[in-house]
Amino acid sequence: MANSEITNQKTLFGHPIGLYILFLTEMWERFSYYGMRAILVLYLVAETASDNPGLGWANDSAIALYGWYTMFVYVASIPGGIIADKILGQKKSVFVGGLLLVAGHSVLAIEQMWAFYTGLALIVMGVGMLKPNISTMVGGLYPKNQQNKRDMGFYIFYMGINLGAAISAILVGYVGENIGWHYGFGLAGIGMALGQLTYWYGQRYLKGVGELVEDKRDESEKESGNLIAAIFNHTNSIIGFVIMVLAGLAIWFIGGSWSYGLLVIGLAFAVGVGIVVYNDGNKVEKDRILVTYLSFLIIIIFWGSFEQAGGLLNIYAKQKTDLSLGSFMVPASWFQSVNAIFILIFATIVGSVWVWWKNRGKESSSLFKMAIGVIIMGWGFFFMSAASMQYESAGASAMYWLVFAYLFHTIGELCASPVALSFITKLAPERWMAFMMGAYFAATGLGNKVAGLLGESATDLGEFTIFTGIAIFCTIFGILVIAILKPLKRLTHGAERLEGTKNDETEGFELADNQ
Repeated sequence: MANSEITNQKTLFGHPIGLYILFLTEMWERFSYYGMRAILVLYLVAETASDNPGLGWANDSAIALYGWYTMFVYVASIPGGIIADKILGQKKSVFVGGLLLVAGHSVLAIEQMWAFYTGLALIVMGVGMLKPNISTMVGGLYPKNQQNKRDMGFYIFYMGINLGAAISAILVGYVGENIGWHYGFGLAGIGMALGQLTYWYGQRYLKGVGELVEDKRDESEKESGNLIAAIFNHTNSIIGFVIMVLAGLAIWFIGGSWSYGLLVIGLAFAVGVGIVVYNDGNKVEKDRILVTYLSFLIIIIFWGSFEQAGGLLNIYAKQKTDLSLGSFMVPASWFQSVNAIFILIFATIVGSVWVWWKNRGKESSSLFKMAIGVIIMGWGFFFMSAASMQYESAGASAMYWLVFAYLFHTIGELCASPVALSFITKLAPERWMAFMMGAYFAATGLGNKVAGLLGESATDLGEFTIFTGIAIFCTIFGILVIAILKPLKRLTHGAERLEGTKNDETEGFELADNQ
């Protein structure tokens, strides 16, 4: 978007009106996704002979499908980002993604197995087109010199995500558990249709945002238009691709798992394209892309732990938690709204604490916040360790353990997730913005798959071992990130400097930034 178009936007409460259109669109999209997620594993494990029959799957099989599904939902953001960067632009990609999501959730309402798998496939494609591109459009609403306002815009946007998640887990969860699973899936589809209508109505407030970016560099400076073919034009991308393929083949034939072998082979293309994007940059861009890729490891660890919520913790709430509140039985799916409700309560508080912390001259970079978020989120699992001990001794654990766990998960998420979204829009080259956001969500997807693997292993290792292991690992990992923070920050070349100011973090990089 041109600078004049950005500065002349109509505003509401100090932010472009387009932010609130994207807020409402994402709110309804998350209503549909998290509503469906709240009842997915419960539907899979529900007895086939009950009043509200499910599929009667074993816990580990249900969590395995959940892991694969949530991984593909986010990994699809890579092709979704590439399509936006090279063909449609972000705005049109979001519209296409919304149509696919409406279709997917609607198909899930049909009580047939073909409809179940078809619906999941359509949702995977829809989220892949919508999710990375709508987040990138939020960053595009703000000029480059308004970093603080951009951060606050992402906090507002993030509250929209969680408002949708909070409402959906309660409404869709209640309808799914008490009226019928497929009625719940259908209600999620209605929510997505409302989001699509909102986005269509708000196009006039998004003029110039999310358009296809024209690469004005000389042809000699550009990468090949065919990104897959470009993998084989550079030694480093070929090496990265071959290493991943060999690892996949080893997992397939030596490890005996064809599914994970194929997954790693498929990721070889993502790794190759990622290196192609890295090669396409100048010196400063390469450093910023590199630190962004390194931050993805933090994302994988964070979501690999956090996303126990929809799988292992969801089943634990249903099968091992005392859900009685007097004569009322609390639906297990309602606990999926606790995190979102806490976010609505604590988002501004956590943001204010970080402002206070920064004003005192303390470390407040995005990478530091993400590391602290991993540690705090990990500590939440200590409460689940206590819950599992209570279950072993009493036959059921109290609901408050889940509430305390979700509280710590929420505070950790508020430190890490919205900051990570803003961090990427600050560091990524504009011509690769949607791809980089797609890669972020792909890392989130891999974290979801890690979560599924951990959840599956609880069948053999036990919940106490899994919960305690996650808590200890996250603490150690977060401390290690903080220990190497200075060299990581140097790679950002001052991308997070304050508006109109200069600090020691940016000193020495002005010449490089203007290349």
